[in-house]
Amino acid sequence: MSQKSSGVPAIGMYRTHLRLFLLLLLSAATFPLSGCLFRTRTLDRQLSDRPLKTATQQELIEYVNTQAAKIQSMQATVDIDASSADPKNGQATDYKEIRGYVLARKPAMLRMKGLSPVVRNTAFDMVSDGQNFKLWIPLKNKFVVGSNNADNYQPDKRLENMRPQYIYDALLLPEIGRDEIPFRENGYETVLDSKRHRVDQPNYGLLVLRNGPEGWYLSRRIEFSRTDLLPHRQRIYDQQGNVVTDAHYQDYKDYAGTTFPSTIEIERPRENYDITLSMVKLEINKALTDDQFVLEQPTGADVVRLDQSNSSAAKAPDRQSK
Repeated sequence: MSQKSSGVPAIGMYRTHLRLFLLLLLSAATFPLSGCLFRTRTLDRQLSDRPLKTATQQELIEYVNTQAAKIQSMQATVDIDASSADPKNGQATDYKEIRGYVLARKPAMLRMKGLSPVVRNTAFDMVSDGQNFKLWIPLKNKFVVGSNNADNYQPDKRLENMRPQYIYDALLLPEIGRDEIPFRENGYETVLDSKRHRVDQPNYGLLVLRNGPEGWYLSRRIEFSRTDLLPHRQRIYDQQGNVVTDAHYQDYKDYAGTTFPSTIEIERPRENYDITLSMVKLEINKALTDDQFVLEQPTGADVVRLDQSNSSAAKAPDRQSK
């Protein structure tokens, strides 16, 4: 259906519906808690009392690439904790244990659905193919269509930059390609000693350089704990050197022969929000069909096309998204 004209400028509609997306993802929780703008992450990693493990650069690269090749899809039931900060008033709001479902299939398919508490109705349902995404918000009868383009960051329009593709990029670490340059560095991670004091413990960092339009730049940094030689953090950078995604991986478990983190925290520093996914049930490499990534436009839904101006959206013919 065509977007109804309400006299709101296009950028206002853009901001309103992306705010709605995040708030509905968050507001499915029962007890929102207000707090300070900068939250302190709970550190549950302990200082090792055993000799730390060692690995060569090539061994770290082979681990990333082997895991990337091994995991082609995932289907998960998750609990979602989220936090959204408002820099203007210096406050953050936390939301706990939204039940959700995540489907991911390489090379770039993602579906994520969240349920309202108690009644378990759909709070939101979204699909991404790596290029575009669709979002259905039943409560507001809104069907939102937009681009996943990560290169259109607008620093003065924080809410317009949220995209579901960021979740996919953090969930499944991609392989290090032949056109990328990796190198290892010896670094440190902050852990807790026996008295719960914060101390530094040596770790490995695998830095991945990529050639962009403006030359080579640091694309991501993967940090490996030397207690288990598993990735526990991945930072993704833009071409200006800014951290756009900061993902933490904890509590690795064996899922039918595949080691995978049972807790993944995804921070978006520029937009001031983070989402933590805790695995309730996880199936690796289960066959997922194309139909499972189809989100049809509901009959009678108010369609919002984020990448069109208000005037062009109003003129767009009613079509059902395929």
